[in-house]
Amino acid sequence: MFDPSHISEAIAWRHDLHRHPELGFEEHRTSAMIAQLLDDWGWRVHRGLATTGVVAQLGDGQGPKIGLRADIDALPITEATGLNHASTIDGKMHACGHDGHTAMLLLAAREIAARGVKNGTVTLIFQPAEENDGGARVMIQDGLFERFDCDQVFGIHNWPALAPGNLVARDDAMMAAFAVFEITISGKGGHGAMPEQSDGVVAAAARTASSLQEIPARSLSPLEPGVISVTEIHTGSAWNICPDTAVLRGTARWFAPEAGDTLEHRLRETTNGIALSQGCSAKVDYQRRYPATINTAPEAALARQVASTMDLQTPDSTASMASEDFAFMLQNRPGAYLWLGAARQGDNPGLHSAYYDFNDDVLATGAEYWVRLTQHILRG
Repeated sequence: MFDPSHISEAIAWRHDLHRHPELGFEEHRTSAMIAQLLDDWGWRVHRGLATTGVVAQLGDGQGPKIGLRADIDALPITEATGLNHASTIDGKMHACGHDGHTAMLLLAAREIAARGVKNGTVTLIFQPAEENDGGARVMIQDGLFERFDCDQVFGIHNWPALAPGNLVARDDAMMAAFAVFEITISGKGGHGAMPEQSDGVVAAAARTASSLQEIPARSLSPLEPGVISVTEIHTGSAWNICPDTAVLRGTARWFAPEAGDTLEHRLRETTNGIALSQGCSAKVDYQRRYPATINTAPEAALARQVASTMDLQTPDSTASMASEDFAFMLQNRPGAYLWLGAARQGDNPGLHSAYYDFNDDVLATGAEYWVRLTQHILRG
C-alpha cells in the first residue's frame, strides 16, 4: 500500500520523536512537527486544543464523519535502551509507544490525503497528555466534538504482549478505570526505646498497606475485577526515632462503577479504622482519574471486519487492568479502542519499561489499518 520510501520516512519521524520526548501538555516541538507535515499534505490543521493538541480534517462535511486518535506524550522515565535513537532528554522517554502511534497516524494521513476524501470527513486527533493528565478530557472540554464532529472515534495502542499479525477489539470493556490515593497517617512521635510514649504510626502504615490490598478479595465478587495497590510508603528519619507521620500512595482499578464506589468506601473505612486502633489519625486524598474504556459493540465488530481484510487475526482477549484516557472520548462518541500486536522476538520489554522501544516492524501495519478503516467507513 505504501511507497517504501514513505515507510522509511515514517520510521525516521518516529525515531526523531523518540529522541525528543515531551511530557503531557509540554509537547510543543512534537505538535509543531505534526502540524507542519499535515499542512504540507493539504489537511486543514487546527492547533491549541488542550494547549498542545493538533486536530486536522479532510472532507466535505457530508456523509460519514470518522475520528482517528493518536497520543503524543512521553513518560518521566530515564531511558536505558542504549539505542542510536534513544532519548536525548534525561528523565523523559517514549516508554509507551506514543511516538509510534503518532508516526502510524501520520503515515496514514499522507496516504489518505493522496487518495482524497469524498463523501465524508476524516478527523485526525493528535492528543497530548494521555499519561495520567487526562488530555482527552481537556480536549473535549475545549470543544473537540463541538468543533470537529465525529460519528465514530477510534484509537490504537501497540501491545507488546500480543504477537504481530493480531488485533484485539473487544465488544465491551478494554481497559479499567483508575484512581490514585495518598494517605497521611499522623500521631505522636517519640524515642524508639520508649514506644509506649508515642503512637503507632509505623504500625498503622504497615497494617494499612497490607489490609488495603486485601480489600478487592473481601469486598468484591470473585467475578468482579478490582485492584488496590500500595506502591509507596514514606516514613521515619532515624533508627531510634518513632516518627509522627507516614505517607502511603497507590492506585485502585475497576470496571463497574459500583465496584469503584465499593473500593473507595472500604479504603477510607479501613484506613481510618487502623489509624484509630494505633492512636493515630488519617487523612485520605482519593482522586478518580479515568473511567473504564468501554467499546461500543458495532464499532468493535467493524474494527474486526476491517482487520480481516488485512489477514490480521482478532483473538479473544481479557480486558486489561491498565487504564487509558481514550475512555473520555468513548463516553462522548461511539467507537473502539484497539490493541495492535507489537511483540518482539527474543527480549520483549513491556510498556513503561526503561528498556522498551516501539516495534518499527508494525508501523506500516498500523498505518494501513487506519487507511482501510477510513475507506471502509467512507464507502458506507
